[in-house]
This record gives sequence, structure tokens and C-alpha cells, in this order.
Amino acid sequence: MPSFYEKRLFRYPIYALYSVTVIALAILFYYNWILSFAGLLLMGFTIILLIQADAKMKSDMEEYISTLSYRLKKVGEEALMEMPIGIMLFNDQYYIEWTNPFLASCFDEDTLVGRTLYDVAEGLIPLIKQEVDSETLSLHDRKFKVIIKREERLLYFFDVTEQKEIEKQYKNERTVLALIFLDNYDEVTQGMDDQTKSTINSEVTSLLNKWGNEQGLFLKRVSSERFLAVLNEHILEKLEKNKFSVLDEVRERTAVYNISLTLSVGIGAGHHSLQELGDLAQSSLDLALGRGGDQVAIKQPNGKVKFYGGKTNPMEKRTRVRARVISHAMTEIVTASDKVLIMGHKYPDMDAIGAAIGVLKVAEVNDKQAYIVLDQNEIDSSVQRLVEELKLHTELWSHFIKPEEALEMVTEETVLVVVDTHKPSLVLDEKLLGRVHDKVVIDHHRRGEEFIKDPLLVYMEPYASSTAELVTELLEYQPKRLKLKMIEATALLAGIIVDTKSFTLRTGSRTFDAASYLRSKGADTILVQKFMKEDINHFVKRSKLIQNTELLENGVALSMDSDENGDYFDQVIIAQTADTLLSMSGVSASFVLARRNENTVGISARSLGDVNVQLIMEALDGGGHLTNAATQLHDITVAEAEERLKQAIGDYFEGGIKA
Repeated sequence: MPSFYEKRLFRYPIYALYSVTVIALAILFYYNWILSFAGLLLMGFTIILLIQADAKMKSDMEEYISTLSYRLKKVGEEALMEMPIGIMLFNDQYYIEWTNPFLASCFDEDTLVGRTLYDVAEGLIPLIKQEVDSETLSLHDRKFKVIIKREERLLYFFDVTEQKEIEKQYKNERTVLALIFLDNYDEVTQGMDDQTKSTINSEVTSLLNKWGNEQGLFLKRVSSERFLAVLNEHILEKLEKNKFSVLDEVRERTAVYNISLTLSVGIGAGHHSLQELGDLAQSSLDLALGRGGDQVAIKQPNGKVKFYGGKTNPMEKRTRVRARVISHAMTEIVTASDKVLIMGHKYPDMDAIGAAIGVLKVAEVNDKQAYIVLDQNEIDSSVQRLVEELKLHTELWSHFIKPEEALEMVTEETVLVVVDTHKPSLVLDEKLLGRVHDKVVIDHHRRGEEFIKDPLLVYMEPYASSTAELVTELLEYQPKRLKLKMIEATALLAGIIVDTKSFTLRTGSRTFDAASYLRSKGADTILVQKFMKEDINHFVKRSKLIQNTELLENGVALSMDSDENGDYFDQVIIAQTADTLLSMSGVSASFVLARRNENTVGISARSLGDVNVQLIMEALDGGGHLTNAATQLHDITVAEAEERLKQAIGDYFEGGIKA
């Protein structure tokens, strides 16, 4: 059936036909009026029929429009009144002017008209003011997605309760894989008789199986020191709430047998395939072990890592097998290169310089060119004294180069050895790090989230006192023709002495072994003391900081210098102040913060082992060891830094810090 518009379009040709017909009849009338009159009557009759048809068409169209309008109005009314979608109109004062029955029924009331939006949900008005287009809110134990139309002062409420429940159920039931590792099983069971070893195995297995049954996870022992656990996100959430108490249970239970057996757990979770979850779990376990063990590492889908535990000092390993293997691997890597570049962290200390000199000797004994990258504009006074002494030894000093020179030397076969740090943001020159493809990392700090990408070799032992100690052990497994000069042995020994505070902190039996080896190679302890002598101005500045010391709860000492004085403090002074405070009676942990420059506040933290200052500093984007850590805060006042530090300390003692 032609539409109304189609019919209207047909009229124009008809009108044209009428005009032509009238003209033809007029001409015919001149020749034969009878035929012309008959034609005129026929045309009149036709016009009458067309007028009647047009009138009927108009009547039908009006009836159709009337019926359609009624139907549309009825559908609109039913949509407003009966569809399960909440609709609300409000005025400029956020009072409700109208709602459809569905929305009122959600509140078990007949009407909401006249009430304010605060009565519906306290979060509605802030959302409208923030210009948020949509948000999900909880209303009377149900979830609603609210769509806001500000110009019309109109709100739509879509019930998404079931959708959210399904999403929550999906999230809770996602698979999680965990790898559990007995950190020092080989060390503590070495030399044990079979009966004692069996008893310890049975004790640990029984404890973990009981824990697994209580938490509802599947646990399987896959080797003498490794377990595999399968759980879901809901179980993982419960384990996080109790801070993985199984770590403390294993440590306390095995302490009965006078052994120190701890757990490390690596967990993979998130939107991943089973293979990806397994890789994440192994990567997390490596991270936990790299930080010293006795902790849980959880890699999240966004790349962030959460840590739990890490309350104890890492146990010193009794075997040197790893040191020998790493030393041989270093020899192979160095031999395959054309040259070796060695770099420490920004503002290098004695440990970084000493370790770099040790790696230089590894390259030399394998007949490879090696250079130590050093920026003399970024060293403190104690290192300056070491540098001045090195300059007296021309042959050794010739191997020290500037970062710009190192960049020009890089080839595809060059190897870069990074010592005393593993964080890209802390290396002396990030450009050099990015330029060199083959990298080696040697460090004694606990591993953090940030790590140098794709190194050929990683030698990280958080139980070691210093990087100089690790490098000294590597030297012992190099060819016998290696000859250490007095200044080289002294630099390595200085690194050990400075990092151990003269063998008082983080000192194990292998620390003394390394020091003994260096002493036998001619290390001069008197020269080390000369390097460590303190400038009188530094002493005065340190005393000034100690004067402003506040004793907090739990044996925590906090010292700081205010912004009002306008003084800047070297990081070494801040660290030395923290060391000094730690020697005070009743102090178990010390924190010192002072302004490094116009835009930076430095914080140094020290403890005797009861307080894990590493976790506290990590909460402020820093890092370090359980007993020795630091951070730098940018674009912040000293007072603001103090507030953040106290908050982090409070969170730590209340169990709020996870990473």
C-alpha cells in the first residue's frame, strides 16, 4: 500500500495531466463543441472521484496517526511505570521531583517525592558534583549502576546485583598457583642422622598439610624442599588477611629442634593461563628468595608485587658451591667479551668502589680490558679519600673512566657488570645500562620489584655483609696467577668494614673468611681507618641532627632537621646519624630525615634486626636490607616527609605494611 507521502508525490503528474487536458478540450471546442462538452463532463466526473479518494486518504492517515500516537504513548507509559529500570527526576536543590514505581519499590516505599538524594544514597550528590557519568552504588543490599543526565536532572538506575555477584564469584574462583620452598633445608639437614631428618620432614609436612586442610587448598610435596599448592582467589584473600601466619608457625615449630628452617612462597594470580600462572609463581618465588627468604611474594596482574613476612635476617649459607659456580660463569662471560665495563650506583660508597676493583681483577686475570665507570663529581668525602689514594697508583687509576667515555666504548660484545645495586633507577648511568646488551648483576641487597632487565648472570646473596665480600669469594676461585695489589685488597676490605660497621652488623663466618683472605693479600687496615676518618664539619652536622631526636614507641628513634634552617645534608651524614642513634641505649631502630637539596628529602633507617626497616622504606618507595635501608622523597617538605614516615612506621607495627 503506497504511503501518504508517496500518494502526495503522485498528485503533481496528475495536475499536469489535467492542465494538458483542459488546453486540448479548449482547442477541440473550436472545431467540435459537442465532443469538447462530452470530454469536459468526463473530466469533471474524474475530478470528483479523485477528490473523494483524496478525502478518504486523509481520513485514513489521520486515523493511522491517531492510533500510532496512542500506541506510542501507551508503550512509553508502560516503560516508565513497569520496566525494571529506576528513573528519577530531581531539582536544583537535589530534592526528588518524580520517580517511577520500580525505583520506589526498591526502597519498600510508595513514593520518594519530596525527599533529598541524600536519603537515597549519600554518594549520589558527590557523584553529580564530580561530573561522573556513571557509577555503581549499593542501595538497600542491591547494586545499581547509576547513569547521570545533568542537563535533564535525570537519573537512571539499572539493577546489576546479579551481574556483580557473578563477577565476584568468577573472581573468587579463579585459579591461583603457589610454590612453597624450604629456604635452607639442605643447610640445616646437612650432617643430620636419618632419624632426625625424618622427624623434621614429618613435622614440616604435617604442619603444612594441616594448614592446607584448614584453608581448603590442595597441597602436594614435589621434592624434599618444594611443595606445590593449588587454591583460588577467595582462599588467597583469607591468607592475606592473616598475613600468611604459616611462616611464623614453621619457624617456631622447627625452632624446637634448634634449627632455623623457614619458608619462601611464590604465588601467581590473576587473568592468566595455567602455564602463565606457573611462570608467575616461579618468578615470585625467585623474588622472595632473592630478598632473603622467609616471606611470601605475590605477583599481581598489574605487575605490582606484594610481600608478606621477611621478619628475620637471611641465614648464611654454609656451602661455597654457588660462589665457585658463579666465579666460573663469570670467567666464561668475560672471556667471550671484547671488554668489560663496571658500574656501581649513584654516589658510590666504599663497597661499590671496592667491589668494582675486584671485578676489574677478574677481567684482568682473564686477559680482557676492563674499565670502572666513575663520576668524580658525585662522591662523598670518605670515597674522595679513597679516590685520592687510587690516583697515586697510576696503572690502576688508568682504568677509571667517565660515563661519557664508557658510552663511546660500547660494542655488541661489551659486557657491563653492575655492582652493589640491582635497580635501574639507581645505577650511575642509565644510558650506559640501556646501551649494553649483556649485563651481569652482583649485589647483596634484598631484591626489590625494580630489577635490571634480562641480565646474563645474577649473583645476589642477601645474607652477605657486602658486595665486596661476594666479589672477594669470586676472586678466590679465579686462576692461581691472580695477584692482588695492596691498594686493591685494601679497597675491598674497606668495603666490607664500612658495610658491616667494623664487623658489628650483618657479619657471618664467611665475612671473616673474606677479610682474612684480603689481609693475607696485603690489605692495610691502617689505610682503611684513614679512609674512614670523619670531617669535623660532618661531625658537627651529625650532632645537630642528633640534637633533634624524638623517641617513639617500640624503641624507635626519629631524628630530623627542619626546613626552617635551610641546611642541606649529605646522604652519608644522614646514614651516619642513623648508625649513631642505633648505638644509644633503648633504641632498636633509628630513622633520620633531612633535606638533601632543594627538592629532595633523604631518609636513612637502621635497626638491630627486631624491626624490618626495609619494609618501612619500601612503603616510601625505597629499599635496602632488614637492618639497613633508605629512601629519597621528592618535591616534599621535611614536615610532610616526617608525617609519611610516621604513618609507615605505624602501619608496620600494626601489620598494615605488605610491600
